[in-house]
Amino acid sequence: MLSPLELTLLLLAAAVLGVVAFRMMHLPPMLGYLMAGILIGPHTLGWAEDNATTHALGEFGVVFLMFSIGLEFSLAKLSAMRRTVFGLGMAQVLLTIILTMIFGWLVATISTRLSAISWQAAFAIGGALAMSSTAIVSKILTERLELESEHGRRIIGILLFQDLALVPLLILIPALAHPKGDLVATLSWAAFKAVIVLLLLFFVGHKLMRGWFRIVVKRRSQELFMLNLLLITLGAAWITEMAGLSLALGAFVAGMLISETEYKHQVEEDIKSFRDVLLGLFFISIGMLLNVRLVIEYWWLVLLLLTGPVLLKFGLVTILAKWFGAPVGVALRTGLALAQAGEFGFVLLHQISALNLIEPLIIQLILASMVLSMLAAPVILAKSDAIVMKLSANEWMAQSLALTQIATRTMAAQQHVVIAGFGRTGQSLAKLLDEEGIPYQALDLDPDRVRDAQAAGVNVSYGDAGRRESLVAAGINRAAALVITYASTPSALKVLHHMKDLAPALPVIVRSYDDSDLDKLRAAGASEVVPEAIEGSLMLASHALLTMGVPLRRVVHTIQMARGERYASLRGFFHGASDVSDTAEHLQVRLRSVLLTESANALGKKLGQLELDALGAEVTALRRNGVRIDWTPDTILLAGDILVLRGALEGLSRAEGRLLKA
Repeated sequence: MLSPLELTLLLLAAAVLGVVAFRMMHLPPMLGYLMAGILIGPHTLGWAEDNATTHALGEFGVVFLMFSIGLEFSLAKLSAMRRTVFGLGMAQVLLTIILTMIFGWLVATISTRLSAISWQAAFAIGGALAMSSTAIVSKILTERLELESEHGRRIIGILLFQDLALVPLLILIPALAHPKGDLVATLSWAAFKAVIVLLLLFFVGHKLMRGWFRIVVKRRSQELFMLNLLLITLGAAWITEMAGLSLALGAFVAGMLISETEYKHQVEEDIKSFRDVLLGLFFISIGMLLNVRLVIEYWWLVLLLLTGPVLLKFGLVTILAKWFGAPVGVALRTGLALAQAGEFGFVLLHQISALNLIEPLIIQLILASMVLSMLAAPVILAKSDAIVMKLSANEWMAQSLALTQIATRTMAAQQHVVIAGFGRTGQSLAKLLDEEGIPYQALDLDPDRVRDAQAAGVNVSYGDAGRRESLVAAGINRAAALVITYASTPSALKVLHHMKDLAPALPVIVRSYDDSDLDKLRAAGASEVVPEAIEGSLMLASHALLTMGVPLRRVVHTIQMARGERYASLRGFFHGASDVSDTAEHLQVRLRSVLLTESANALGKKLGQLELDALGAEVTALRRNGVRIDWTPDTILLAGDILVLRGALEGLSRAEGRLLKA
């Protein structure tokens, strides 16, 4: 039997390997955690046991997950989306539970081993299956720039209600585990306790939270801030557990209380690492529950439990979305996105297993079907457009009509600018083009924005610039330039891929957050890449220089020089512990200072002789005796010299090694 330390090390090693493998396959890391748990669990390799230690680690993961959800909970957001959240979302969850109870009864009639399923157990299963994966769906919608599309808003609204529904389900399911005769009394007592505890936390906590945080923040200690955050999260969870409710409920309430303070964003950043690590361990503990042998033995039931709920949710969500006024294509896309199981389903399934509401065999089969549905989710979402076009002739007509409308608007346009994305940046560009009398045609996926802009006489159409057909309809072959105004490298690369075939000579200007993807975008065909961070630095520097009395002509010349060399002198910076980026750490261009010591390998050698460029680093400056000197490849290096290198992390490490190590 492994000690707690050995078990923790095993879980961490499995988590790292699982996430690396699934990241390499461009799949969500959550699936990597699940597969790692399946492999090391007691039913496969048997390296780890499903014991109290793994359950405790997993429980903390759920606590921090619910805390994060509480931070995102906003009454204003709910009010703006109330029809989608409390109409469409509530209908989806309730009807999924009801239909799953019917489905469970049908399955029970097929197999004698499953005949003991009670309505309470079926209700609990329905709650688990009603959940969809917020992590997978929101990530893919973000990458496809579809969060603000018609189907994207409906999907997010339903996911938001599913998040909220988890809270009462976590209270109801334990109450259902009591004997039938005590059910009403148990539910009443649980509801009473929930109301009392929540009122206590909300009214007392709301008054204390902001003031207490101010006291802590005034101490100016990051360590104290983090300790206080952990105390509040775990303390609220402990209060609800002592009241006979769940740990997760208290954490959710704590997150809601903090979301009303000005410290919300700081808390989100600080808690993220705890949440992700512990939640990963929770998913490993879920994977450890899966008995592969039983799944193989009952493969036909796994297949039934996979296809049944997926088709059920797809059909149900599609019908409900259509009933709530969505076009057929939007309804189908919404159904496809939410057909899979979700991470909160595992939370409920874990609770169901602990309460012994359902026999272990059924838990195994449901768990297997949920994992498989989540593995299939990225593929389904990637093929959603093709699936919708095949299922709906009306959608084909709608797509054709949208393309026709774009083509009609641009039919007479010559030498115009195609603007991909009509957010704030796109609209600013359009205004400046208008002032210069330059024609343009914008494409955007937000129907409300497009409708309002068209009513104001703006040349914008509903269309996806990432689709080849939309670019053709926008007259890309007659255009003078294409400007991609949204800072999303994956989406920009998709557009650039189409441009290579449609108009390879057309100038394409791309917006990016910083210079980390600059080379990648240029290699893909971008004529110019405008990094926001560097352009912001240039504007800030120009105002500072003017304030200090530097002549305007010299300031303009300096800015033009920086742009003319495509930001070469400004690329990279000295990274610190506070620098956070979504880009892979090893790909970021950065600066590093290297001091040549008395034992350095480079002493007495010519700079060009070291061939640092071949290692992925270039010398940007050389300081000797505290003074910056001009250097050439023939400059001989001396002890005490400081070289400033620029490059990616790996290149800098190799170059530093060549300079210092003999």
